[in-house]
Amino acid sequence: MFFIDTIELSGLGNRSYLAGGAHTAVAVDPPRDVDQVIAAAARRGVRISHVVETHLHNDYVSGGLELARVSGAAYLVPAAAHVSFARTAVHDGDTVVIDTGLTLRALATPGHTPHHTSYVVEESAVPDAATRPVAVFTGGSLLIGAVGRPDLVEPRLTERLARAQHASVHRLATELADDTPVLPTHGFGSFCASASVQATGGATTIGKEKETNEALLRDADTFVSDLLAGLADIPAYYAYMGPANAEGPAPVDLTPPAVADAEEIAARLAAGEWVVDLRSRVAFAEGHVAGSLNFEAGGQLATYLAWLVPWGKPVTLLAESPEQLAAAQRELTRVGIDRPAAAAVGGPASWIRDGEDPASFRRATFAELAARRTTGRSGGDIVVLDVRRAAERADGHVEGSVHIPLHTLYRRIDEVPAGEVWVHCAGGLRAAIAASLLDAAGRSVVAVDDGFPSAVAAGLTVRRSHGDGGPAA
Repeated sequence: MFFIDTIELSGLGNRSYLAGGAHTAVAVDPPRDVDQVIAAAARRGVRISHVVETHLHNDYVSGGLELARVSGAAYLVPAAAHVSFARTAVHDGDTVVIDTGLTLRALATPGHTPHHTSYVVEESAVPDAATRPVAVFTGGSLLIGAVGRPDLVEPRLTERLARAQHASVHRLATELADDTPVLPTHGFGSFCASASVQATGGATTIGKEKETNEALLRDADTFVSDLLAGLADIPAYYAYMGPANAEGPAPVDLTPPAVADAEEIAARLAAGEWVVDLRSRVAFAEGHVAGSLNFEAGGQLATYLAWLVPWGKPVTLLAESPEQLAAAQRELTRVGIDRPAAAAVGGPASWIRDGEDPASFRRATFAELAARRTTGRSGGDIVVLDVRRAAERADGHVEGSVHIPLHTLYRRIDEVPAGEVWVHCAGGLRAAIAASLLDAAGRSVVAVDDGFPSAVAAGLTVRRSHGDGGPAA
């Protein structure tokens, strides 16, 4: 019996895996909150005998070291990865037995990192018989329709790693049968992917990737040139993930944080700390603590909060329920935001001091923006602020809009021209975050909570960007 269980980390755009047989299993690239991997093993009735890392991750804190400690499993890490803890060093071609008839073989696939290693699961029908590959865990090497980006380690190595990435995916395609399932860690919304990959669902094989993946369809020079030209900005918190994983992450503490009352919330805001409201953007716009910031729970909370918040700044969480708070706390530990400074549950009525009123701002559609521009209603000039990434804007933008990507807005708010700010992104989530930042800074703001295709339908002039429309990204 061979099984593979997928552990989805949708907020980070990653997947971890538990694979094995009747008695024992291997955990691949486990998240920091290892209890869910342990629970998956318990449901299967198997013991975790091995924990493996495809590479030292740059986008999340690994739970590998802790999972190996609590389960007694061998911890396999690529030999070339420099770490500060004891582990089993893995070299190209090394094999370990997972369960009867199941073997895990290491396959060096540098590119995403210099030491990146994929793992092929091989099965034999009877002892000592020939094996056949039944799956390959490709980490950040071969993804679904893409590859892992090569620019997360060191700028001077980027082109070299891009060429290594091309060679690695071709090695996988050459050495493995077309029907071999490909199981990547990154790529389901992760910024570790070189191109967009569907956020949920999706399955692929070596054969499918040969037909669709540009890395397998293009020569090395063309692939490298296109890959390097398309690389987007790197989330700021990535700089802290690799070192944390190399040092050896501490166990997580998911006990509830200290409860903050209205006075403490106000004091923390006055001290310049971040107070983060996890409620929906609709609820936040209707009423919130003045100065608080809106990062919706259930979206890419960890990615965007960790990207924007100055690293190490205390964060207080405001949630509508204990369940929402617990889920957010769990997600944030995966990117090294270990303990909220404080938290409160309920709503603005209990978070605001007596005698104070909630803050609020308007939400609108692109049709309303078009009408506002046409009628020129009273209220002074308006500013249309586009907070999408540069690659998105390059495909088209609202004529005359100012462009400041969300991940740079906190330090560039002074660059937003005077006037009422109508802020938009591609769908509304990032616009809501940006609107909360502007609102906290005392600006008059309207959050455009609408899909960008509606800008065309609303009659707003949209054309390809050629560097105009406000401050450069």
